Amino acid sequence: MKKTMLAILAVFAIYQQSQAQDIPEWKVVTVVESIVPAGIGRSRMIENMTEINTEDYRTSRTNGTKSNQGSVRRKDIKVDEFDETKLLNFFSIGGINFQNIASNDAMIGARIMELMAEGWDLRFVTSGVESDGGAEDGQGIFITRMFFSRPSQ
Repeated sequence: MKKTMLAILAVFAIYQQSQAQDIPEWKVVTVVESIVPAGIGRSRMIENMTEINTEDYRTSRTNGTKSNQGSVRRKDIKVDEFDETKLLNFFSIGGINFQNIASNDAMIGARIMELMAEGWDLRFVTSGVESDGGAEDGQGIFITRMFFSRPSQ
């Protein structure tokens, strides 16, 4: 009876340890596509390559108003290692350039396939736009974030 109980406890302990290590890895790929007229904007696919500990940049409020956010400098948060893939802009001199959009789709799709071959699963996609506000604005981006996960390596 004691051997059976010890065996059950050992199996349970091993199972609990393996469950604790099943936290998946996450990767975020951000696509920024310029919607600046005449194709003068910049469009890129960006992937962070730096391990970050958010605890180093997190502060707490004690009563809802007092914060020590001043102790975290923005320049310390910036990462130096990231992959950058050049993409084409949505607009050319003649307006919307559908060939550029199809080319970007091909690049983004190819990167998704590469990541899937590396064991990553596409979990979520979110997007937003800051559009051109008229003749005097000259600004605008379409941003898409793709969230991937895979079992811890």
